[in-house]
Amino acid sequence: MTQVELAFKPRNPDVLTCIANLSSDAVFTPPELANQMLDMLEDAWAKSNKGQNIWANSEITFLDPFTKSGVFLREIAKRLVDGLENVIPDLQERVDHIMTKQVFGIATETLTGLLARRSLYCSKYANGKHSIVKSFENEQGNIWFERTEHTWVGGNETVLTADEQGNPIEKKKNGRCKYCGASQKEYERDASLESHAYAFIHTDDIKARINEIFGGEMKFDVIVGNPPYQLSDGGNQASATPIYQKFVEQSKKLEPRFLAMVVPARWYSGGRGLDEFRNEMLHENKLRVIHDFPMSSDCFPGVEIKGGVCYFLWNVEKVGLCKIYEHRNGIVECNERPLLEEGMATFIRYEKAISILRKVRSKSERPLTEILNGGRFFGFHTRVSWEDSKVGTLQTADGKDTFPIRAERSNEYPIKVYISYGECWIQEKSVTKNKEHIDSYKVLIPRSGNPGSTILGRPRISGPGTCSSNTYVVAIIPSGSNESKFASNLVSYISTKFLRFLVSLKSSTQDFPPKAYAFVPMQDFSKSWNDEDLYKKYGLDQDETEFIESIIKPMEDKGE
Repeated sequence: MTQVELAFKPRNPDVLTCIANLSSDAVFTPPELANQMLDMLEDAWAKSNKGQNIWANSEITFLDPFTKSGVFLREIAKRLVDGLENVIPDLQERVDHIMTKQVFGIATETLTGLLARRSLYCSKYANGKHSIVKSFENEQGNIWFERTEHTWVGGNETVLTADEQGNPIEKKKNGRCKYCGASQKEYERDASLESHAYAFIHTDDIKARINEIFGGEMKFDVIVGNPPYQLSDGGNQASATPIYQKFVEQSKKLEPRFLAMVVPARWYSGGRGLDEFRNEMLHENKLRVIHDFPMSSDCFPGVEIKGGVCYFLWNVEKVGLCKIYEHRNGIVECNERPLLEEGMATFIRYEKAISILRKVRSKSERPLTEILNGGRFFGFHTRVSWEDSKVGTLQTADGKDTFPIRAERSNEYPIKVYISYGECWIQEKSVTKNKEHIDSYKVLIPRSGNPGSTILGRPRISGPGTCSSNTYVVAIIPSGSNESKFASNLVSYISTKFLRFLVSLKSSTQDFPPKAYAFVPMQDFSKSWNDEDLYKKYGLDQDETEFIESIIKPMEDKGE
């Protein structure tokens, strides 16, 4: 058996099923998932090309512009090797043609470039003695990688440093990359560390850059892969900057016939900086298929990505309805429908949810957002620093200053502030916004939630003499009502699965600001509410109520 014949012999186990993920930002694609996406592509190509087998066409070109393990390129090559057998009978000739003329990749970093070449060429060097390709003259072959640097702009601090020759120069600090938004503080690194400046999105002219990379006039019929998802901005995961949308946008500029990618699903309705991307994706009507996984572990075993993931097929030549495959609890349901309901700006992932939402909206009730306010309502950030067990500081809303706090109440510090993990006491003069509501009844809803579970954290009643930090969304109880009873009944409403289900339709991230409640109707808060009352009020049938009960976990039905 020759080397090239051995390369395409099935292996059990497949080594690419055994690779640990680098992080939740750089998730390796399981071979099974890659093949599901390629099956989707094969079917779509046949429907658009009079039944033609995409793998039997020696002219079609494929690009993975963010290859990591090389699994997409490897599986594409295997299919082409089988499909082109009658077109190019000699195996070595066929393999050389596929690898040099049809299959291309751009690695995300040095390590993944070596790994992808090993997966595709059976050698980390494309022209090495163990490579199954005999036509390459360079080590990279058609899997390219070179270190790219970020382009920093907007720095607000000047420091004196030196250039490579030791000459003194002034340099701006604390900026961001103009291409990907990366934090200069986090990602300005020396050459011994990966820059995470991905070449595919760090250019003003992607067509010219691709031609430069591969040394010719390039045109790709299919772009497929699993892009990096986000970059840390120095905060926690929820505050990281998403970048996967930039890879999708750049791919479209290359004008492929088909584009298939797996990305976080939060673009449906939320996500930082994704409004323009979401608007284009939902309005251009070129998404033909979406496979939706509310639980990311159903797609990437052992990986948690808040809000789930999806993979999609985009077809430049076709517009119309989209096939939505819902993957939930091992069950797959398919419906063909528009991406947007009438009057909506976000995508509703569940078919049953559309039916429920239509029933709720049919009553034309005022939204709960009328009484909700952003977390910095009283002028406070979330950041608390304790000098010792009794004395500390709380940051102002703009992050530019702090003011003193105490762990215990005193005449000088009479105002209670609900903060992350507890409470503290402040001076009245420290409240710089909406001071008139210190003595109002309020309901506080944790702004940070848990998609796929209870959705929202447990709400609490904030009585007279209190306020809160940016940790909470603030509901102001209308004056003139029985404020204490109104607050208690509002807490009962927020605790229902019904309300939290409606919130889940609007947001798929861990952040639940007031706009996440846009689908939630106002109620009569002279009475308490439970799910049974709400299901009856809106005429939900058994399937709809069971659906809500199946995806929203219970919450303790009490406030504080």
